[in-house]
Amino acid sequence: MKVLIVGSGGREHALAWKLAQSPKLSELHAAPGNPGIASLGSCHPVRADDGEGLLTLAHSLALDLVVVGPEVPLVAGVADQLRHAGIAVFGPGREAAMLEGSKSFAKELMLAAEVPTATELSEPVAPCVVKADGLAAGKGVFVCPDAESLAKALKEVEAFPGKPVFEELLIGEELSMLVLAAGEETLALAPAQDFKRAYDGDQGPNTGGMGSYSPVPGIGPDEVEAILNQVHRPVLTELAERGHPFIGVLYAGLMRTDEGIKVLEFNVRFGDPETQAILPRVEGDLLEALAEAANGSLEDAELGVSDEAAVTVVLAAGNYPAGSDKGSLIEGIAEAEATGAVVFHAGTSVRDGALVTNGGRILNVSALGPTIAEARERAYAACEKISWEGMRYRTDIALEAVKRETSAGA
Repeated sequence: MKVLIVGSGGREHALAWKLAQSPKLSELHAAPGNPGIASLGSCHPVRADDGEGLLTLAHSLALDLVVVGPEVPLVAGVADQLRHAGIAVFGPGREAAMLEGSKSFAKELMLAAEVPTATELSEPVAPCVVKADGLAAGKGVFVCPDAESLAKALKEVEAFPGKPVFEELLIGEELSMLVLAAGEETLALAPAQDFKRAYDGDQGPNTGGMGSYSPVPGIGPDEVEAILNQVHRPVLTELAERGHPFIGVLYAGLMRTDEGIKVLEFNVRFGDPETQAILPRVEGDLLEALAEAANGSLEDAELGVSDEAAVTVVLAAGNYPAGSDKGSLIEGIAEAEATGAVVFHAGTSVRDGALVTNGGRILNVSALGPTIAEARERAYAACEKISWEGMRYRTDIALEAVKRETSAGA
């Protein structure tokens, strides 16, 4: 099977790494890809949101499947463009992708599907949450516990198009549930938890994600099934009834509150960096499952979950999320991978034969272990092998989960 992965980040490298393990893969391509993906397949200088360029590339390579990674091309309708040309695509069409593309549309659809979510406020009053209505690369949500933070959020949200959404501030623990979907058919992936805030202790501004881990203590098969019935399946049914069946990954960002599970947001693609912790735990042929979904059914798809835990730590530019780092020499990746960890490229490029930084989130370091504690220890040990000027990362990824795991085993 000839496959094209659309995108250039850590999520796309993780997908390439997993799909490369499939015995059914004959050729792996990426557009535009990154240096990490280039070690697994062929990268092509076509932008992720260039529908015409991707269509031309797909025809020239005689592709069997296109997997769209980022949200921007999905919301722009790239999947529709390819499907209309007879190409199998894993990724939702434009109308279904509005679940992520518009917070107000997502809110309306959740209410119609009777999915539990935060109460929408007519006016912003602290404590509350302010959400930019359009795409914001994970940086358009502002948690406002007081009047001062609210005033700052209202000023920042002016930079985004569309009318912002105001919601009640939910209290609880966050959870990410990613589900492969083909119309109303579903196949759940392992639950994960990510860390949005820039600094230790969940301090600082929201980012695209500073780390993740899987599994999540207290979320077993019964809880996953309950979430599917309460959240994912009603939404998929509502979309299908509106004539926009969903093909791809339906990602629900959830809050576990005292009143039960509530939806914070929906994404319409693999999460980043959750994917980098989820895919190392997937057992079975992910390529086969994605191809079946792209062709409209998950009836025969089977994927298992490893008993091992995974922890992912994001290595970022010193001034991320406000800025990025470009051109700094990266050292130590081979030494990090020699420990058994996997290093996914998120914002890198090659200059004069050397690997250098090229973004805000630069690398994702993932490690497996028999427990969350051991996976975490291995991930951080690998992080210590890598360096560039100004590199930083959170030191508390999965720390609370380790404490919970330890107390449960005591």
